[in-house]
Amino acid sequence: MAQKTRKNPYVPGKAALEFKPDFDWTIEEAKELYERKKADDSIIYQDCIDHMKRVRDETFDMVLADPPFGIDFDGKSSAYNRNPDNVAEGYSEIDDYADFTEEWISEVARIAKSSAQIWIVSGWTKLEDVLRGIRMAGLETVNHNIWKYNFALFTRKKFASSHYHVLLCSKKPKRMFFNKVLHYIEDVWIINKRYRKGEMKNGNKLPEEVVLKCIDFGSRPGDLVYDPFMGNGTTAVCCKGSWRHYIGSEININMGPIIRNNLDLVKEGEMYVPYTERWQEILKSRGHDPKKCGNLTQTTIPRILFEADGTALFEERENLLRGEDEN
Repeated sequence: MAQKTRKNPYVPGKAALEFKPDFDWTIEEAKELYERKKADDSIIYQDCIDHMKRVRDETFDMVLADPPFGIDFDGKSSAYNRNPDNVAEGYSEIDDYADFTEEWISEVARIAKSSAQIWIVSGWTKLEDVLRGIRMAGLETVNHNIWKYNFALFTRKKFASSHYHVLLCSKKPKRMFFNKVLHYIEDVWIINKRYRKGEMKNGNKLPEEVVLKCIDFGSRPGDLVYDPFMGNGTTAVCCKGSWRHYIGSEININMGPIIRNNLDLVKEGEMYVPYTERWQEILKSRGHDPKKCGNLTQTTIPRILFEADGTALFEERENLLRGEDEN
């Protein structure tokens, strides 16, 4: 059987360079969508299940949930190399984790739109309960992403855990909104935790880069995002900074001043950059003129590598393969 031949010759990196996101909005367009869709951005300080039971069906465009770990954890242990005085009081764990997980995911499935992405973050210790809750709620797992970070507690007789599971779920995958903003996207994200010395915080805090990644792929400007476990308010901060609306629940009222302070530090839309502009800035930073990158040849095209965190970098392929640094 004759092997099929390409209609056009393969040019390394050409598809990536010419790629355009499914959707991209200018700052003015994003702001207009945000202001057009009025919403009372708010955080409700009560149990998330009690709150969600008062919410009508099919309300939210996206859900992002980072539930309690289900382990003996309050973030104050000396093993975490942090000042316990900077960790807010009031963090509490769940007694019957399996039942609790099934109940809150069931409510999330009800209040999320059929087109919504539902993101659930989980450690490996309670992953079985989370996956069961997803199945019982009638959701489908679209992607089982791994977030690899830069911190792990020392262990003696087992491997040190340095990852979380970031599950992308949907009520109806064929109807789910998905904005493919990069040409080649992988399900392993290498995103470092950032140390915030001297800042008041909850027991655990998701990096803004993780939350923004979910928001970029899973929502439009002006969309309404729900977080049942608001914690430090990171989801609210990222929504405000990227022209999205938010509603969240947080059972620990001690987090109120911390969340308000975090929100006050960010201006509406200040984190939002259209992908077209991001691409041009990356080209310029690497010494390329974006206007001259339209007609590419196999010898002149920049070689493109997308890191797991979604940042586009230009590298010489030979140095990369040999593990050498140009400098």
